[in-house]
Amino acid sequence: MPVYLDCNATTPIEPRVKDEALRYMTEDFGNAGSRTHEYGNTAKRASQKARDQVGAVVGAERDEVLFTSGATESNNIAILGLFEEGERSGRKHIISSPLEHKAVLEPLEALESRGFEVELLAADDRGWTDPEALQSALRPDTLLVSLMHVNNETGIRQPIESYCEAMAESEAFLHVDAAQGFGKDLEPLKSKRIDLVSISGHKIYGPKGIGALIARRRDMSACPLTPLHYGGGQEGGLRPGTLPVHLAVGLGLAAELCVKDIEKRKTTCLAQREAALSALMQLDPMFNGDPDSCMPHAMSLSFPGVDSEALMVFLKNEIAVSNGSACTSHEYKPSHVLEAMGLERKRIEGAVRLSWCHMTEKVDWEQVATTISRLQ
Repeated sequence: MPVYLDCNATTPIEPRVKDEALRYMTEDFGNAGSRTHEYGNTAKRASQKARDQVGAVVGAERDEVLFTSGATESNNIAILGLFEEGERSGRKHIISSPLEHKAVLEPLEALESRGFEVELLAADDRGWTDPEALQSALRPDTLLVSLMHVNNETGIRQPIESYCEAMAESEAFLHVDAAQGFGKDLEPLKSKRIDLVSISGHKIYGPKGIGALIARRRDMSACPLTPLHYGGGQEGGLRPGTLPVHLAVGLGLAAELCVKDIEKRKTTCLAQREAALSALMQLDPMFNGDPDSCMPHAMSLSFPGVDSEALMVFLKNEIAVSNGSACTSHEYKPSHVLEAMGLERKRIEGAVRLSWCHMTEKVDWEQVATTISRLQ
């Protein structure tokens, strides 16, 4: 098999996380909603511990952590769940960015079709949305600002701290899609100005099918979200259904390990990055986005004269990479992220995303460079 370099799509699972999840799937398999016996109590304690572990990453309380199926569902609850509040208050202006994942852009389109005004701020060639543009766009009727933490295609870290400062005097809710940065870039998400944070387990070496929406209280009041589904009242009434305890436990442990091992993981990822660039720079690649704002585990590169589809075919026996978001990889379309950054068409068509992690095996980057050079 080729070396897996598509960790922004999904990560391998940590062995300790796998073992813990398996235990609660096969041994301590009780329903956390069953209060009449010890099987249920054991499951309940485990799920509450998992909430504590997830919340600790961003400084949130246990009851501010709502388990979901992943960041896509969390984004939908955070955005569509504010529909009734917008209708009630008359605040129907929403600010976001064209750099966002489709799991944010499409719910925003749904609100737009219901009469809300969605304003997408311009992006620049650094892969950023300017905090000053955000501050200028804020209005008294702004209900929500939704801006991501780390871009899934470029690996560029957005200036979350500056967004929080820009919104210091605003009553608008701030939602951050943190699927790519949660557990990897810790400090920005601890800001109490962030009301809603979306995360996925399978981006932090946990299981697929589990994530969380962190919904912080503001002045002791819960965010005025309304549910998208009904039936059972679980997760504070916002996400009904039997809790998959084994997945929640896996997410909790994965979150805890992210904090515990962050420096070691960062060092390993930076070493992989340096090895990659050392070999690939001879091919004169173009870095898509600001290299200084890029996370240690990912980058987007375009190689002159090379089409990304051809490159992936040529490299399929050496490394597994992608040329965009895994959510839209079933049909190739030019990246909306790179288009929003104003990059020329040829550069976009040649862009590939390389993403790895602390568990990624050694890559023969010189051989990779040699293979790519045959296409130039």
